Amino acid sequence: MTKSQSIIEVNHVSKQFEDGTFALRDVSLQVKKGEFVTILGPSGCGKTTLLRCIAGFQVASSGDILLNGEDVTDMPPHMRPVNTVFQKYALFPHLNVYENVAFGLKLKGVEKSEVERRVKRALKMVAMSDYEYRHVDSLSGGQQQRVAIARAIINEPEVLLLDEPLAALDLKMRKDMQLELKEMHKKLGITFIYVTHDQEEALTLSDRIVVMREGKIQQIGTPTDIYNEPQNCFVADFIGESNILSGKMIRDRRVEFCDQEFDCIDEGFGENTAVDVVIRPEDIYIWKDERGKVKGGVSGQEDYDPEDRVPKGNFTKWYGVVDSCIFKGVHYEMTVKTDNGYEFMVQDYHEFLPGTEVGMLVKPEDIQIMHKEHHIYNHFEGEVLKNGLVRFLDADWEVTEEQIAPFQPGDKVEVRVAFREVDLQDHEEEGVLSGEVHYILYKGNHYNLTIRTDEGYDLYVYTNDIWDDGDRVGIVIPKESILLGKMME
Repeated sequence: MTKSQSIIEVNHVSKQFEDGTFALRDVSLQVKKGEFVTILGPSGCGKTTLLRCIAGFQVASSGDILLNGEDVTDMPPHMRPVNTVFQKYALFPHLNVYENVAFGLKLKGVEKSEVERRVKRALKMVAMSDYEYRHVDSLSGGQQQRVAIARAIINEPEVLLLDEPLAALDLKMRKDMQLELKEMHKKLGITFIYVTHDQEEALTLSDRIVVMREGKIQQIGTPTDIYNEPQNCFVADFIGESNILSGKMIRDRRVEFCDQEFDCIDEGFGENTAVDVVIRPEDIYIWKDERGKVKGGVSGQEDYDPEDRVPKGNFTKWYGVVDSCIFKGVHYEMTVKTDNGYEFMVQDYHEFLPGTEVGMLVKPEDIQIMHKEHHIYNHFEGEVLKNGLVRFLDADWEVTEEQIAPFQPGDKVEVRVAFREVDLQDHEEEGVLSGEVHYILYKGNHYNLTIRTDEGYDLYVYTNDIWDDGDRVGIVIPKESILLGKMME
């Protein structure tokens, strides 16, 4: 991206608060002139902090921010060519609509005739021309939001920053305002940077989406790229619905998952390499399986023809039974349990009743392969103690004599614990360590959990037990499951 194209550059920005926590970690982002960029992520991911650093309401701890090539990292907000629309609008209740919109211009000493011209233009832009003399308290949430946008755009900023401006609106009004914002962006031609936790909103509005998690950027791309080509499990799970499974890349264009081999189109992952596989629910073809006895059925059978639904070709098929079926307005969402113990979410325009035996297939181009972020072992640095214990995760652990025999007290060791070997207890006092469930990912036949210990370590766990995000747990690792090795130089 050339300098002339980039209106905003965020270079290696980190933000650390006084208590030592990081809201941003080495964030870099470039935004082109006239672009609509959405910063998307769950609560606490750092998206609002990034927006406030661009606006100047917070100062980065490290890194720099450039606007039109000028370093504004330490520049106060009022000197930056940006305006911000907040979630709570921040309108003046004692002023009417006209006075709220004109407020910034009057502070700058703009002539009365020019103020009037620009206020009328701004209100027309947000479809509020007939509300000039209404008090803001008498307006609906959507109308107040329009006034806040009018007040922001009247100063003709080069960049408009929007911090979850639609969050307080009801669903219908939010969808209406999404379309209006998109049209407004087209008319104004200025750069929009928009913060939201709503995935559908991001996909609807954006030229590009920046997906964040725990202060780091996970992926930047167009809505199509983010949806169809997620770079990791978090993005695949956060954006839309996904079937995410552990798999193995047999070779180029051939992958194994769900205990079967499938053709795919991905290359360059190596041979017999552990990978993660993503299949969107709408990409799975489903039909009533005529090979076995059908317990349920398919609604609307008069227009249902299995032969028309199965793509022709030598595709790998797999089979199961519909466990649940929910009508979602434009499609049915079904959970199908396979013969070998996996679960798939399938979306289809036909209703397959619970108990129906079905066949399924997916085309090679609809199988998305991703590198695994974590494999099957937790890795920690440990130290052998005098009493035959090993210290890691800030706790002392008993290990088998066989594992500790090659080492002497004081030796530094690499500790490995398989994800499946970590036991979680309902009562945290029953564990050697305690922590909380920090992230949950369903992988078709088990859950991948991230447990954050009270000491701040992350522990990865495979389990068939059902936990909720934020649950407090005790952590137990059987001594037979602790493997020791020499520390690599």
